Amino acid sequence: MNKNTSATKVIVPCRFSYLHCWEPDSVNGGDPKYSVSAIVPKSDTKTVEAIKAAIEQAKKDSASKWGGKIPANLKTPLRDGDIDRPEDEAYKGCYFFNANSRQAPQVVDGKVQPILDQSEVYSGCYGRVSVTFYGYNSNGNRGVAAGLGNIQKLKDGEALGGRSRATDDFGTAEDEDFLG
Repeated sequence: MNKNTSATKVIVPCRFSYLHCWEPDSVNGGDPKYSVSAIVPKSDTKTVEAIKAAIEQAKKDSASKWGGKIPANLKTPLRDGDIDRPEDEAYKGCYFFNANSRQAPQVVDGKVQPILDQSEVYSGCYGRVSVTFYGYNSNGNRGVAAGLGNIQKLKDGEALGGRSRATDDFGTAEDEDFLG
């Protein structure tokens, strides 16, 4: 159930990539943040339109940060995987955006129960993220960013980044003649 109450907050069904939900990660020496690249199929027009509407609302809400009007060359977070990541098969036919936060997200399963086993949530699995879009004006850079709220894992997927899961690599020990 979507309990969204803000025009700039969206619950996004997606595939997780570059997922850092357990430990914050520092990019280019910046402040460590929890983050995810949320991959959304272009065919999911309902979600894509909801994201675009939230970004537009964030622009309107943030005009005061930009001198009372929305700049023409404003940076926005929604990107086209076919253009920005043409070599990456996971992004083919998809849009994506990066969301981050200094606070750790709550990570839950489909029944909204906390996930404690960190290996259960990984880059490549599918779920939903709560994201709030907001305007920024920092050091001459102006745009709309995506703030990461919480993460809900819904199903497994092929791991991204070359890492395999132990359950995919091994059978149970009694299935094999160990060193015999």
